[in-house]
Amino acid sequence: MNNFDIMSFNSVSNETYYVKLGLLESYLGVTVGLKKIYTPDNFEEILISRTDVHRPGLVFAGFFEYFEADRIQIIGNTEYSYLRSLDDSERRQCLKRYFDLKPICTMITHNLQIFPEAIEFAQENNVPIFQTEEKTSAFMAALIAKLNVELAPRITRHGVFVEVYGEGIFILGGSGVGKSETAIELVKRGHRLIADDAVEIKKVSAIALIGTAPELTRHYVELRGIGMIDIRRIFGMGAVKLTERIDLIIKLEMREEEKVYERFGLDSEYIKVMGIDIPAITIPVQPGRNLAIIIEVAAMNNRQKKMGYDTAVEFNKKLMEHMNAEQDR
Repeated sequence: MNNFDIMSFNSVSNETYYVKLGLLESYLGVTVGLKKIYTPDNFEEILISRTDVHRPGLVFAGFFEYFEADRIQIIGNTEYSYLRSLDDSERRQCLKRYFDLKPICTMITHNLQIFPEAIEFAQENNVPIFQTEEKTSAFMAALIAKLNVELAPRITRHGVFVEVYGEGIFILGGSGVGKSETAIELVKRGHRLIADDAVEIKKVSAIALIGTAPELTRHYVELRGIGMIDIRRIFGMGAVKLTERIDLIIKLEMREEEKVYERFGLDSEYIKVMGIDIPAITIPVQPGRNLAIIIEVAAMNNRQKKMGYDTAVEFNKKLMEHMNAEQDR
């Protein structure tokens, strides 16, 4: 197995990323029915920088150590039942202590009734409150998944990113090798463009990378001799996609006569991107080769491998069986 590493794919900065609470609320409003109960005047300026969330049960019980106010706070049945078990005076004191800590945001699940004093203290401390009828575990899963995408560490690299038969194909290659032209041919064949020229790569988990286009160049392709092409307007909405998981990297290079290229596919290549090994293949470019068809076949072959069938391994197995049978004659 050949394992090569492009260093530029792993030079990730330590920059902290943020997502606006308003954007998060809009997304969750559509997906899980999140509703505004109270939002302060500076609501649109509130930024979330943590992917982990917190349930403030211990804070309600009086344990404040390790409380981090910059994490979104989730109140579910457990916390609500504890608050209901307190008499009015104790509950008021408990909620005042909590909101005086100025948590960045509080979200209440199960459509639980909101105590009037909670809204009162939230207004005093400018703490947004939201409510959803979703169950706590399902809501937290949706929230964390969105935060992992929006706040993921990321890099931007030169290349073309397309979806072919459900596979995210990241095409690399030198300037003028034909990446953009190949992307347009793939779009004409029914596949979808995600990014041309600049691809923003996000590490959304320990095993997954997703790619997208910077907002400025989204849906555009630069075609030498013609200029900028708006793929969405020319080919329609079905020809573009906002994001996709990176499943395979294809490196296009001008064919070198003395270089030996893989013919059987037994040796697997990988490019390490942000610490994750992504399957990779190198395709030599020369007149007469239909790169779009080759990439289609590469996408289907990669998908087949993920489903447990490796053509090269199976062919090699049959070849060895045939050779052994010949020797036994």
